[in-house]
Amino acid sequence: MSTVYAIANQKGGVGKTTTAVNVAACIAEAGYSTLLVDVDPQANATVGLGIPRSREPGLYEVLTGQAKPRAALTETPVAGLQALPAGAGLAGANVELPRIEGFEQRLRDVLDPIREDFEYILLDCPPSLGPLTVCALVAADKVIVPVQTEYFALEGLAGLLETLSLVQRELNPRLTIAGMLLTMHDARTRLGQDVEREVRTHFPDLVFDTVIPRNVRVGEAPSHGLPVTHHDPHSAGAEAYFQLAKEVAARG
Repeated sequence: MSTVYAIANQKGGVGKTTTAVNVAACIAEAGYSTLLVDVDPQANATVGLGIPRSREPGLYEVLTGQAKPRAALTETPVAGLQALPAGAGLAGANVELPRIEGFEQRLRDVLDPIREDFEYILLDCPPSLGPLTVCALVAADKVIVPVQTEYFALEGLAGLLETLSLVQRELNPRLTIAGMLLTMHDARTRLGQDVEREVRTHFPDLVFDTVIPRNVRVGEAPSHGLPVTHHDPHSAGAEAYFQLAKEVAARG
């Protein structure tokens, strides 16, 4: 039975998709069967793995009962890594899902029949705390929270932690925080140093040791439809994600 990780933060631009794609790639390259599910209507994780944004069937068709989960799975450039792409209609799911009784369980029900096929499943969440993110948190066992080392990135953490507590209490008592990940970090700046110190001070047991640096190769990789670990495996960004994958596995 697989472990399901949601990569979540309601703030956009903090590295959720980059983290989801690269951690999934690193875990797969370590020999574990892995599935990346694109829960974000922007479909950036889908495109970042070289899969057309319009690929169907996708998660939307699966959530709405138009396709079976296994029919929507697709291969990626990474051996051992499969993807469940977003699907062209996923943007409408934020409106349609709340009309379905018990919609919060929908993604969990979708994943249950295929969990035995994978050792790890990663869910790339939208930059919001809307219905799709709630579905992902209900389906997940653990949450990885990317935090950009800039001032405004700290502002939304309290709200996210409140949402996680609510989901734990009302919908998914097994949900835990796997860790907070500092991303886009520039250790040369005073701001980067201050934000890292503040996050580690407030959440000493939750922050991953690994820090993802600002790195041009990380930004380039999606345009090639590849994780950075394939685009430039010797770059600082790739090495950081390899190290993070080891930490994620070590934390169970």
